[in-house]
Amino acid sequence: MNNIKELIVNGKLVPFLGMGIFKDTVATDGTHMPFDSDSMSMALNDNRTMSVRLMYEYSRVAMSLEQRKGREFIVAKTNHIYSSKVYEPPLIYKTLKELQPPYVIDTNLDDSACKIYDGVNHFMIVGTSRVMGGPDRFIVYKYDVSTKTYNEIEKNELNNSIPILFKPLGSTVPNKNFIISDADFVDWLTEAMGGFAMPVFLKEYKDQKSYLFIGLDFSRDTLRMVANELTMGLDGGYIVEDKEILSKKEEQFISTHKLDKIALSVQEFIEGL
Repeated sequence: MNNIKELIVNGKLVPFLGMGIFKDTVATDGTHMPFDSDSMSMALNDNRTMSVRLMYEYSRVAMSLEQRKGREFIVAKTNHIYSSKVYEPPLIYKTLKELQPPYVIDTNLDDSACKIYDGVNHFMIVGTSRVMGGPDRFIVYKYDVSTKTYNEIEKNELNNSIPILFKPLGSTVPNKNFIISDADFVDWLTEAMGGFAMPVFLKEYKDQKSYLFIGLDFSRDTLRMVANELTMGLDGGYIVEDKEILSKKEEQFISTHKLDKIALSVQEFIEGL
């Protein structure tokens, strides 16, 4: 574990966070925060199930709701899931705040990851989709610690002089910007494959880095494709996964990316870290 901490601090091992880190997170109103595809699907649809075909991935549920109720509804609903609740950020964010890694990828949609760097200036890259005016599927912000605000900047201003937080699937802050429905993911992945999912600087900066995957379920196709696009050129890494039996697709992802499996729950891993 000490070696992992050292690698995180020096930036050679990049934390890559998923929804599973919210598994034990309960809001003050007693409700659980979404921590997997099923619970996100239920949250999006007011705790009502939908057909098995739609429930396979929450992006399908979001797409069905968007088609029936409009884009503004699904954006507002996604924001409501997080912004209407009071909850403590999962322990991993507190741990990373202590370690201050130079680069973190967070696929969650709330602002918990922003708290890692709320005491320092930093860059935040937020993914976007279905936009006009060019193929880029990201917006670059710079956080000003003196005013505690995110300000949009030109993409060529990004550098590694201060920490970088990458939220490829969007965020509740500074604007409600989410990649949540099938149409969002199709658009984002299409442009990602063309090289437009991240700034040029980040493409070079990420080369030969290893990744620490925490709270990610790679049994579903969409998230696996997102992770694959964001970590091209990786130098192995680790995945925290306590499931004894993995699907063939999960096993293939681990093998192809040369990941070492850490057979612990997220909570056990963080406590050990």
